[in-house]
Order: sequence, then structure tokens, then C-alpha cells
Amino acid sequence: MAHLPLSPERRRALQLLGVTAFHWALASRYAHAQSPAAPGPEQLRIGYQKSAVNLVILKQQGVLEKRFPGTRVSWLEFPAGPQLLEALSVGSLEFGLTGDSPPVFAQAADKDLLYVGAEPPKPDSSALLVLQDSPLRTLADLKGRRIAVQKGSSAHYLLVRAVERARLQWTDIQPVYLAPADARAAFERKSVDAWAIWDPFYAATELAIQPRVLATGRDLASSNNSFYLAARPFVQAHPQVLRVLFEELSRADRLAQEARKDAIKLIADFSGLDAGVVSLFIQRRPASPVGLLSHDTVADQQRVADAFFKLGLIPKPVNVADIVWRPAAAQLAAAARS
Repeated sequence: MAHLPLSPERRRALQLLGVTAFHWALASRYAHAQSPAAPGPEQLRIGYQKSAVNLVILKQQGVLEKRFPGTRVSWLEFPAGPQLLEALSVGSLEFGLTGDSPPVFAQAADKDLLYVGAEPPKPDSSALLVLQDSPLRTLADLKGRRIAVQKGSSAHYLLVRAVERARLQWTDIQPVYLAPADARAAFERKSVDAWAIWDPFYAATELAIQPRVLATGRDLASSNNSFYLAARPFVQAHPQVLRVLFEELSRADRLAQEARKDAIKLIADFSGLDAGVVSLFIQRRPASPVGLLSHDTVADQQRVADAFFKLGLIPKPVNVADIVWRPAAAQLAAAARS
């Protein structure tokens, strides 16, 4: 029987699951040798955005409250990743999900965070938009133009890639740093010439005003990874809680893939977004099981960090691997100390 070729996204998802299974098995071996599974924390504050499909499904189903009956679980919504990581860094959250760029800016600002998990790339979920009547037709036409973008967001890196692809300098464009809601208002009233944005804001705008897509993450070879980050003290005290979180997040992803109508309803009910918007942005989202960061994912993220430093958009170079959680290594070190 012939086998259909796997897409790059599907292959990355399967690799992610394999790496995760191996590391968790190794970590669990040493954890079980030392003590029983750790109980849930007193509180678990989770930061999320409307685009965080797996987290939104967990919230709507009340799954974590059932898994950790003695834990006070709180859910805090943020408009974008930079705001979420700022809350995480000052102790207002234990756990959250962002795109690729926010952790780079946080690490460059010496925020004490750890990458603890990742979802596979979503290259079709971000785009550079212009209005239908815009004179901009190619990326080279961005020269001298005002472009709305949330500073430090995944869309910021999308715009960096667009400028590189157009063979322009960063100084050739005029970035206008706006949160998504303000950016859409500026875009519609033509105060800016283009807008770099991600789903579901992208999908909502696409259905409402039918802008033209100048480029997507796929066009620009921008992988658009998603990362789970956590406060270091929380990771050190509750590594087994992260294992449960990843298990439930991956289960939520299976619901999003296999029971699409149910997932759309859960997300629409939570977000207030039209079901058509939710359906569109979920269609662009590949299977997204959660696992530990692979070598390739860390290398992808290092390229993001290097690009921002090269342009002077972060104050110093960062080594992404320095803040990547390796549970197997952590358990081995703990075993050696004891």
C-alpha cells in the first residue's frame, strides 16, 4: 500500500511527539526513583490569548480544575505575547503561551523565564495585509511606508522577514507599534499603509473587509512557532504539573482536529468571535500537540533572536538554549545531588 508523503508541518508535529515521549520517559524514570508525583500547586495562573486554541478548550471544559482539585486555577487573557510575558516575569502568572518573538525580547531584557514546551509551526496563521485599493503590490513597495505591528510579537518577526525578502533595510520602512485593536482601527482609516498581524485578528479582518494579503508566514519562510513559557520557580517546584498540562493540551488539540464543530463552538462561546472567523483561523492551524523543544525548534528560535539583534531591535545578543527547560537533565542533576 502506498504511503502519502507527510507535509513539513505534520512531520514536525510527529517529531515533536517523539522527542517529548523520549524526554518525559527519561525524566519520569528519575522522578519516580526519588519520590511520588508532586501534588498540584496552591495556585496556577495561566496567561492566554484568543489564538491559544488548546488553552481555550481547556478553560472552557474546566479540565485543569478537575485534574488539580486542590489548586486555585485562574485564567488571564492578554491582547498579545509581550504583555503576557511581562506579567509572567513579575510573578503575576505561572504559565502562558506566546509566539516566537516575545520570548526573545523578554530574554534580552533579562526576564527570568523558561521555555518549557512548544507547538509545531503555523506558517499560514500570520500575514502582511494591505487594503484592496492600496497601491502596494510587492514587498519592495513597502519602502517608505507606515506599517502597523505589535512590537515584540510574532508579527514583528514576520515584518522583519518581509523587509529582508524585499532586499530593503529596516530603516527603509516606518514601523508603527500598535496593539492589535488599535492597529486594525489605524489600518481601516488608512493611517497606516500595511498591517502585520496573526490569527484570529487576521481571520476577523479578512472576513470583515477583505484586505489583500501581501505575504504570509509561509511566503516568507517564517515558521511562526508557538511556545509555552513558565516562571522558573514554578518549573523547579512543580515539574510534574507541566507533564499534566502538556498531556491535557495535546488532548485538547485532538478535539480541535477531530471534533472541529465542537471546538469551534467552545472557542466562539469564549471569545465572542463569529463562528465563521473561528472556523477560518482553525482551518489554517495544523495539528498542534505540545512537547518539549527539539534541537531544530531551538535553532529556529535562535535565528529569530539573531535577526532582532542584527537590526538593533534588542539591546544584546541572546542564547536561546540558556533558558530552555530540559527535564531529563534537571532530574539527573537532582538525582546526583541527592
